[in-house]
Amino acid sequence: MSSTPKILIGIPVYNEAASVPAVLEAVRAHGHDILVVDDGSTDETPMLLARQRVEVARHADNRGYGRSMQDMIRWACCGSYEWLITMDCDRQHEPESIPDFVEAIIRDDSDVISGSRYLHMHPENDAPPIDRQTTNRELTLELNARLDLSITDAFCGFKAYRVRACAPLELDADGYDFPMQFWVHAVAAGLRITELPVRLIYNDPNRTFGGPLDDVEVRRRHYEATLHQALRACSEHLPATACAGLDPDAIGLTRE
Repeated sequence: MSSTPKILIGIPVYNEAASVPAVLEAVRAHGHDILVVDDGSTDETPMLLARQRVEVARHADNRGYGRSMQDMIRWACCGSYEWLITMDCDRQHEPESIPDFVEAIIRDDSDVISGSRYLHMHPENDAPPIDRQTTNRELTLELNARLDLSITDAFCGFKAYRVRACAPLELDADGYDFPMQFWVHAVAAGLRITELPVRLIYNDPNRTFGGPLDDVEVRRRHYEATLHQALRACSEHLPATACAGLDPDAIGLTRE
């Protein structure tokens, strides 16, 4: 078996004081370097992070999930890491699954190993909010149809990225629409994609997205607009059917 490559665990946080200490303790047990991107937390998260033996990058203001992802990829590239494993800090991603990603990294010849909460139905899965499950399913189906993919979970943030393959991608979606842009650019770049089953956990089904995105239809249209914008931008490197039937007047939320 090949030796374990140099891996960075990247964790975006925003007002996660209730979970930061326990999650970081569990992640640290797996022996990899850790980077936490604090996306402008206003609770006790910064103080708690100051007590942890981890690298911390802090945004002065809340800039969005996608910006945190971009920063983690850049950090991994500058630090000469071979792989970046990203996970959330709200206890919806189990640190116990990190070895599964490491095993897949060593075993598979992939560039992106994407966690999927729907690939295999775990008996202890939680029931997701219907609106989130429906949005995920509809956009996953559209991605598969347009990009000739066969993924089952477009929005899971528990992933492993081969750094040298993902660092050149031109990603600038700063919000929760980041996955819509990422998948398009990954396919356009010819990246090899596989999925890894992870548990579906919803500790707080009432957690909000913030602002207009709390409206499910606004959120879906925003995600779809980002997807369609990325399809147009990468059309020369995508299947011929990728841009079929796109609405030329579709727009999403204005990016800050």
